[in-house]
Amino acid sequence: MITSVTVLTPVFWVRWGVFLALVGFAVWMFAIVIWRRIGYMKLGVPSEFVRYKPKRKDGFGGEMFGHRRLLNDLRSGFMHLIYFYGFIMLQFGAIDLIWKGLSGGKRLPIPLYPQFSLSQEITTGLVFAAVLYGAYRRYGEKLSRLKRGWKPSLVLWFIGSLMLTIMFTLAFERLTEGKEAALDTIFAPISEPLSQLLNIAGVEAQSQLAHVGFEVFWWLHLLVLLGFLVYVPQSKHFHLITAPVNLWFRRNSPHGRLTPLDLENEEAETFGAGKIEHFSQKQNLDLYACVECGRCTNVCPATSTGKLLSPMHLIVKLRDHLTEKGAAITSKSPWMPAGLWQKKTSVSYAHVMGAVMPTWEGGDDGEGEGNSSYRTNIAPTMAVQGAAWGIREGSKVEDLELIRDVITEDELWACTTCRNCEEQCPVGNEHVDKIIDMRRYLVLMEGKLPSDGQRALQNIERQSNPWGLPRAERAAWMEECESKTGIRVKTMQECKTSGKLPDVLLWAGSMGSYDSRSRRVLFDVVRLLMRAGVNFATLGQEERSSGDTARRIGNELLFQELCKENIETLQRYGVKHIVTTCPHTFNTFKNEYPDFGLSTQVKVEHHTELLARLLQEGRLRTKYALEERVTVHDSCYLGRYNDTYEAPRSLLRAIPGVTIEEMERSGANGMCCGAGGGLMWMEDHSGSRINYARTAQALEVKPSVISSACPYCLTMMEDGLKSMSQNDSVTARDVAEMLAESVFGLKG
Repeated sequence: MITSVTVLTPVFWVRWGVFLALVGFAVWMFAIVIWRRIGYMKLGVPSEFVRYKPKRKDGFGGEMFGHRRLLNDLRSGFMHLIYFYGFIMLQFGAIDLIWKGLSGGKRLPIPLYPQFSLSQEITTGLVFAAVLYGAYRRYGEKLSRLKRGWKPSLVLWFIGSLMLTIMFTLAFERLTEGKEAALDTIFAPISEPLSQLLNIAGVEAQSQLAHVGFEVFWWLHLLVLLGFLVYVPQSKHFHLITAPVNLWFRRNSPHGRLTPLDLENEEAETFGAGKIEHFSQKQNLDLYACVECGRCTNVCPATSTGKLLSPMHLIVKLRDHLTEKGAAITSKSPWMPAGLWQKKTSVSYAHVMGAVMPTWEGGDDGEGEGNSSYRTNIAPTMAVQGAAWGIREGSKVEDLELIRDVITEDELWACTTCRNCEEQCPVGNEHVDKIIDMRRYLVLMEGKLPSDGQRALQNIERQSNPWGLPRAERAAWMEECESKTGIRVKTMQECKTSGKLPDVLLWAGSMGSYDSRSRRVLFDVVRLLMRAGVNFATLGQEERSSGDTARRIGNELLFQELCKENIETLQRYGVKHIVTTCPHTFNTFKNEYPDFGLSTQVKVEHHTELLARLLQEGRLRTKYALEERVTVHDSCYLGRYNDTYEAPRSLLRAIPGVTIEEMERSGANGMCCGAGGGLMWMEDHSGSRINYARTAQALEVKPSVISSACPYCLTMMEDGLKSMSQNDSVTARDVAEMLAESVFGLKG
């Protein structure tokens, strides 16, 4: 056996005393660090933490134990599965190993101990292999989404050292035991070969050197394990504790639904987030749950086209700022063991964001997409974000401005609110609501926003459309529709006067009402609804902007005014069913208007959903073949916000002659066209245009038609085709236009 020490010897008591002192000290520091960070989180606005009750596929078990989102990248996801389940299994082995050292070599009474030992050795080997592969991914492949440097590599050293100390402790244990006491070699696939190598190196079986070796590596393993314990809550690996909590308390409301502001609260000192304390406690929990895996940044359309915004860096910078400001407010150091002698955190320095912009050269860094000049590339933004965020001597965290010193205005106005970052995040972080909260502060409290965005908001306020076209012309599309289709669309007012209210309200929207290209889609929808026998009408002159643009830009006041006015109109006519051709309006009506009084009994549908149902019911029949090779561009507000991916595709599949060719990035991982979040009305001043990059991705599958189901997307795709001189060979069309051509035989 390892030693003949008994419980009566002084060595026994010294061993136990040192062990308990080390463990107690480490656990105490671990608890102190966590407790102080909880205190920092609680500086935020109180949150109501309610258990997340999701659809089955998005449940806690699937996210936490099934690694659903992590497995979007199979190689990294599988590697993390080994880490995750490996560490769970190795905790039992760690207890057994520690007990051996404390008890003089006695094993725990574990059933089927040889098989248990075999599983531990195999797991140790797999985790060590995963460490090596992780290092290769970060420093060999040099994936753009992964940070490099001593901090990201520290965890690899910790885990690698843990596995090595386990291997050597088990190998020396075999050398201290007699052949009759040692496990059969079949149960020791790692420790047996390693013990033989040690024997060749001069460590004889049952020698004093073997006992010393066991002692050295046993204590080393304990020290590394306790060091890792203290390190975890002070690093990004705090996610091991916070991520399960964050996933458990994810929002139960619809994806991306913005929290309403109580603008009538006379006691409110501010609106939006101008300080880190203005975020909610749940939003602060998000910050500490971040893994820094870069999956969010890797799919961000702004990052990919050379804008300054990187969702990962946004979260990390907010987290660093929260830690520093929380420490300053509470006068308690966030670091251990430094906090033992540093009772009050230093206020002579703080992290500050430098004034930088990526140098955009486009091109392909090995992960590029699209053709020639429009390949996506996150490397420029990753580089400048890493270089610009650093400690500035002489800065006091209390004097820093959240917006500008921590998060720049360029970052905030680069976001398209597409939510692809959130869809990819394995720990349930929500980036968009934080960006909108900071935009709200800029707009409502400081009156600051890009001039073209300001112009769009002023036009919406004055004329209820972003162009500033006369409000009196909002119903002009109805006359044009009658002249081109022969169909006279009734208004709700006419229907109410006649005493026959329709079943469906067709919401034209600003694009359908004023934009000539979007009108053609609206006309085809009208023709299809008439053919299917749907009893519908429109508001005509009484329709107003839905307010989506105003809300995403940050003008909550204008949004709420429009929202309440529209709800009053809808209630006046007793509307029970709304259909709209714009996913942004669809999302706003369906998911956000109920917060302001719209009954949840009002059914809100996108036109593709209604048309798909009419086809299924046999009320519409496709007749004419369209020999087209079609690729589908998914609208973010239809797809990621409302999980509607199938309806547009079902319409295309119903058309004879149409073949669908999916882009590499499609469905939940489809790339944004660049128009969301109010950016439809703002100029793109840095990097490459997002819609050009997305159009280039579509052209890779050599389509004859790029289909969409959103007027914003349609505009962006057509603009992209024109920029690449492809508009003669490839067209951009709404799926309703293609369906109408198949039903009626003529293009609208």
